[in-house]
Formats: sequence, structure tokens, C-alpha cells
Amino acid sequence: MTAKNTICLWFDKDAEQAANFYARTFPDSHVVAVHPAPGDYPSGKAGEVITVEFTVMGIPCVGLNGGTTFKHSEAFSFQVCTEDQAETDRLWHAIVSNGGSESVCGWCKDKWGISWQITPRILIEAIAHPDKAAAKRAFDAMMSMGKIDVAKIEAALKGPA
Repeated sequence: MTAKNTICLWFDKDAEQAANFYARTFPDSHVVAVHPAPGDYPSGKAGEVITVEFTVMGIPCVGLNGGTTFKHSEAFSFQVCTEDQAETDRLWHAIVSNGGSESVCGWCKDKWGISWQITPRILIEAIAHPDKAAAKRAFDAMMSMGKIDVAKIEAALKGPA
């Protein structure tokens, strides 16, 4: 059954490779189907993979091998809520070590240009904390980080000793 709403991600030519990486890396993720083009198209030939249906953490997606016309930007990202430092480290490392790049405040980019926010639950809770001073300390701590350091966010929440 086709989902009512599906995220379509444009790739130059590596939709299948990206979908397989996501399926290996993220829980509740898998490749559903790979579809060859029934005819030639502007960036490919009949029989080449044109679309790949997959899920990323339960979210239905389709990868479109559309060529080099469009590029990804940080205006779209997957935000992944992690439970602890180990999960944060594992996902961050998987993306960055597979040809991706580090950014700031928990963001990184995979080798296909898709942006990911690897965000520990404690950070989400800290920024929304009812104690505005504690929220600001956690926010300020986050602003100095690449990959989020859970212990530093927890320390910021507690405040000066």
C-alpha cells in the first residue's frame, strides 16, 4: 500500500546506495522496492534505477535519481531523537565516517548532502525546560558543540556547582 504522504529525496544517481545505507544505519528502516526507468529520461537510460522506495525510522521515503539539477540544503533535515550518548555517537559516527561531514549544534550531513540533526532527548527537554535560566545554559552549551555532548547538557541544566 502506498503511503498518503511520502518524502521524496532527490539524488544525482545514488538513491539505491543511500537507501541501503539508511536501512543499515537507522532502526525501523528498510528498502521497500527498487524501480528501473521504463524509458530514457534526461539524466539516465531505460533500465537504470530511477526510484527507490524506503523507510527511515518508519517514515516513508522515495529516492529519485534525477541527476545534478537540484542539490540538498539544510532547509530540510531529518531530526533523530537519541536516548543517550552511545546512540548519539553511533549515529553521528555512521554518517560522518561514511563520507559525511560534521556541522554544529548536533547537525551533520551525509555524503549525499542530506542533513541530519542527531539530537539527544535531554537536549530537546533542556531547551524547553520551564526554568528559563537552565534552558538558556543548556542552549548556550549546545551552541558551542558539533556533536552533542549529553554530559555537558546535563551539567548546564544543573548550573554552577
